[in-house]
Amino acid sequence: MTQYLLSIYQPDGPPPGAEVLGPILGELEVLNGEMQAAGVWVFAAGLHPPESATVVQARGDEVLVTDGTFTEGKEHLGGFTVIEVEDLDAALYWARRLAKVLRSLAVEVRPFQ
Repeated sequence: MTQYLLSIYQPDGPPPGAEVLGPILGELEVLNGEMQAAGVWVFAAGLHPPESATVVQARGDEVLVTDGTFTEGKEHLGGFTVIEVEDLDAALYWARRLAKVLRSLAVEVRPFQ
């Protein structure tokens, strides 16, 4: 069995209002329950906005601490789910289900080493 990271990317800016986000979160809760019942769910979490990020990076003998994201872009990692499944096809099955719940948000699928 391999663990896969299902990364959820969302556009920068404020999240949608409760009238849009509420039903999505309800469907996400149902999907997470289905993953748990299937024995594939390991962990899932949403992240605070990118403005809350801090980057720590070694440069020679110094370690620099910088407020903000490591890279700038029009999208950011908004959350993720970790699943443990037999193969990529099984991971893609759950990623497709997640993408349908999240509507237009991209889901990136990557195996752990």
